Amino acid sequence: MKDTLTTSRRSVLVGLGAGLAALALPRGLRAQQTGGVLRFGLSTFPPSLKPFDNTGGAANTVKLSIFRGLMGYNAAAELQPEVAESYEWTNPQTLVMTLRHNAVFHNGDPVTAADVVFSLNEITKEGSTAFLKSDLAIIETVEAVDDKTVRITLSAPSSIFLNLLANYCSPIISAKSTEDNVIGCGPFTLGAQERGVFIEVARFADFYMPDEPHLAGIRFIAYADENLRYSALEAGDVDLIEYLPWTQFDTVEASGRLEMKSTLGPFMFLLFNVTDGPFADPRVRQAVGYAIERQDVVDAAFAGRGEPLYGLPNPEGSPFDLADPEHEFTYDMEKAKALLAEAGYPNGFDCRLLATATYGMHQDTASVVQAYLAMIGINATLDLPDWGSRVTAGTEGRYDIAVHGTSGTFNDPDALFSLLYSGNPSYLQSFGFKSERIDGLLMQGRTEPDVEKRKAIYQELYAAYYEEVPQVPLNWRTQAHAMTVSVGGFEALPGFLNGSTAFVLEETTLA
Repeated sequence: MKDTLTTSRRSVLVGLGAGLAALALPRGLRAQQTGGVLRFGLSTFPPSLKPFDNTGGAANTVKLSIFRGLMGYNAAAELQPEVAESYEWTNPQTLVMTLRHNAVFHNGDPVTAADVVFSLNEITKEGSTAFLKSDLAIIETVEAVDDKTVRITLSAPSSIFLNLLANYCSPIISAKSTEDNVIGCGPFTLGAQERGVFIEVARFADFYMPDEPHLAGIRFIAYADENLRYSALEAGDVDLIEYLPWTQFDTVEASGRLEMKSTLGPFMFLLFNVTDGPFADPRVRQAVGYAIERQDVVDAAFAGRGEPLYGLPNPEGSPFDLADPEHEFTYDMEKAKALLAEAGYPNGFDCRLLATATYGMHQDTASVVQAYLAMIGINATLDLPDWGSRVTAGTEGRYDIAVHGTSGTFNDPDALFSLLYSGNPSYLQSFGFKSERIDGLLMQGRTEPDVEKRKAIYQELYAAYYEEVPQVPLNWRTQAHAMTVSVGGFEALPGFLNGSTAFVLEETTLA
């Protein structure tokens, strides 16, 4: 039955072009065990649950249990209607969406077109700090045709607009929401919480998907240390954890009581404060790119579970092969030293390297980077605050160079937009970095419908990324959730979609 359902969904989604109407199909047709409270070990306590902000993987996991947007993904990583029941492109720039008749908010109010208008306007309005503010600026108008019909007009054709609507930072919230009481329509309702310790959510009985979610609730428990998080899983204190420590992959694979779901998709990279000092010079940033032996990062921070990343992070599953050896950072210490000398720093300099003690992978990556930078005379002092402080320091530019790890949100080069486009700065970007060239290519890539022309645009972006160095790429990392065998229905979404894995929580069961 599941295969039949998957095939049906796929057929619905073939050719998402103009004129095609897509319908949401029911999920969960197979018999599922219901009930039970899943104990989920989080990597950190979410800095916030603001629906439109992106403050890290733990926050996004909790948010996806509470909020949902017009589009989403199923366990097979297929794009599908979510709060929307169907949609139709009436022309390349006009999308008409019909909302599910049974979609209601957690306060009992129906989800209406007016709520959709409110939500999208909240993201794009002046002064918004929404993660997708720049991405959704392509919306020219959003109108309520009637209570259940929305018309969205874009300023240009977009090959990825539906993916943006599936992002965990573009949920539909009630127009009655306030800053202290944001009302969503996701599969679970927010319950008790103790800051820094746990967040509880309970099954929303009126969720629009029949018979879902299967769980009675989820208790998200924050562990500041990854070893404690894994120990909790081993001891049976939790049922499932995110960010399985890489040193435990072999143990879990050999276990008869535990299992893991993994993907190669998230990646590690370096960011720079380019407002002044040595890192304002792209030659210095290039020198850093050549100075680091990436396999050592993979081995030291990820127990060999990953792959070196030398150029633009083009995700697995991308429709384009963009590899270009002429625009990649191979390990070349002499070239790194020559670039530093050319930039006026033959003897190196001192700087501050920001990472976080919350995630061992960040801290270990920073240690490897620090060691390699020292070999070319860059003496970096480590700064390792907790995750929330790391986010704030990144946002405020209180660093010289910073380790970071993240993922795009779908498997296409355009998923890098929020990480590279300078019109919407965040802690995920180099502080102060602006490039009209890169901004222009990003905009061209998302509005060009011709596949071959899109590929040429992203090939040029690949070169610009290397020459202007908005980031220094380090490595892909294999990332895993680990769980007891009593957990069913949970699948890690592949590639850049891994950060959206919480979409499957309503399909998860607990024996």
